[in-house]
Amino acid sequence: VTDPRRQRALWRVREDGAGLATRMADGGEAWSGWEDAAVPPERLGAYLREFDALLAGHGRRGVTYGHYGEGCVHVRIDFDFRRGHRSFLEDAADLVVAHGGSLSGEHGDGQARSELLPRMYPPAALRAFGRFKAAFDPENRMNPGRIVEPLKVDADLRVLVAPPVIPTRARLALRADGGDLAAATRRCVGVGKCLNTSGGVMCPSYRVTREEKHSTRGRARLLFEMLGGQVVRGGWRSEEVRDALDLCLGCKGCKRDCPVDVDMATYKAEFLHHHYRRRVRPAAHYSMGWLPLWLRLRLVNRVSARLARFGGVDPARPLPVPVRSFQSRFRPGGGGERVLLFPDTFTNHFEPGVGFDAAAVLGHAGQGVEVPRGAVCCGLTWFSIGQLGVARRVVRRTARVLRPWTRDGVPVVGLEPSCTAFLRSDALEVAGDDPDVVRLAESVRTFAEHVSPLLEPVAGGGSAVVQPHCHQYAELGLDADRELLAKAGVSASVLEGCCGLAGNFGFERGHHDVSMAVGEQALFPAVRTAGAGTAIVADGFSCRTQVRHGTSAEPVHTATLLRRRLGL
Repeated sequence: VTDPRRQRALWRVREDGAGLATRMADGGEAWSGWEDAAVPPERLGAYLREFDALLAGHGRRGVTYGHYGEGCVHVRIDFDFRRGHRSFLEDAADLVVAHGGSLSGEHGDGQARSELLPRMYPPAALRAFGRFKAAFDPENRMNPGRIVEPLKVDADLRVLVAPPVIPTRARLALRADGGDLAAATRRCVGVGKCLNTSGGVMCPSYRVTREEKHSTRGRARLLFEMLGGQVVRGGWRSEEVRDALDLCLGCKGCKRDCPVDVDMATYKAEFLHHHYRRRVRPAAHYSMGWLPLWLRLRLVNRVSARLARFGGVDPARPLPVPVRSFQSRFRPGGGGERVLLFPDTFTNHFEPGVGFDAAAVLGHAGQGVEVPRGAVCCGLTWFSIGQLGVARRVVRRTARVLRPWTRDGVPVVGLEPSCTAFLRSDALEVAGDDPDVVRLAESVRTFAEHVSPLLEPVAGGGSAVVQPHCHQYAELGLDADRELLAKAGVSASVLEGCCGLAGNFGFERGHHDVSMAVGEQALFPAVRTAGAGTAIVADGFSCRTQVRHGTSAEPVHTATLLRRRLGL
């Protein structure tokens, strides 16, 4: 392949393959250790059949990918490193040599294969290798233990991170990894797709700082080393890990863009839970993390908003001012199929107009809109700062309040993407053992998911620049939103990238510059260059707030745009 674009595309496919192959179909872990062997292409079929038999004979399974046109095969295997590892490698080396192949067809031999080279090369060749190295490296300083006088292939293995001083069983469910944080950190195999400088969602803080510790890969490695307790000491109190995670926006872009679904926002919540357990937390954890409670108690107003400067809020960040809540003003009316509109904290207390716009559109679509009278909250603000016990209690209480609707199969429509995504996904990490929470997760719909099938197409007209919320991008997808905007006759340009505010993150002291720099990556330039009359659509309250702080535009929620298009 000579076309540079096709070369880059093939490289991306290979990167994804390297990551995806770290997990078996049943979720079990697969490891490197027999990679890169190659045989003459005409021998590939016979080699692979015999290799499969070899795996079965050793009671192992493997995920195979590679460059079959060149006869080069990569395999990730569910090794048991406590027994049988060496014997398998020896048998595999003999097999590839029997087919006239090479132990390493693409990369170097390293410690993983050097000890096996006598099975491939005659003694005279190995002695020649030794003489060559001695001539250029008489003191054996360059990469000792490789090729010449090699170390054992099974020496220095360091994989199973389970020191008794740092239990790896997570407080969160970590359903994809059996509740084991060590297994979760081992998802990262260093592919480096998060070292992204050209666009997309993952990883916004790395794109600003260009420091490895601020990449998904760097953070995963720090957590791994923290659990190992040798390189990173201090356990859950580690300041190195805390500082690296501090600039993690919790955007969850990695959960979607990483080939193996590393979910750093969730790992950060787990770490913060342990790091600040029985300790005084940063001021912003009390002011921003507990914001839903302060709003419900009416302790946030124009005066106390100014006092929030003492609560860890960056002075460069204007604070939104609460108004009379959507719940207190909403009055149900009309008939139709029942639907529950979820009054999230941000819609309820800061932008109730979005709630009324959504209710009008739902009513137009023949829905009987209902809103709960009791206080409800998904618990995301507590989850994001690692107060997992509080988050669990909050979401369980909300699920009980909504039980009369979810028990009857009434759809629950969310307007704030972060809250909707939390109720559908992260709530199960926090309280997935609660049947009410499970039923709520199954009942939640995004506004677009619920409305799009009900809406008749509207005559075309108008355009929009759309900033998706990162949590919606990661957890829910945007297909329904694209479909809904198309039905509304809106020509939509959907941006790729984080807005930079990310809930609490952009308000916390010390994060303002990074937050705004992230906004400059895609969002702000797109808004500033949007044509006259082009709507700026952002369903996330954070995203709309960031647009207001970084540009002169006034963004709208999809529900607001749709109400205008329908003339309601």
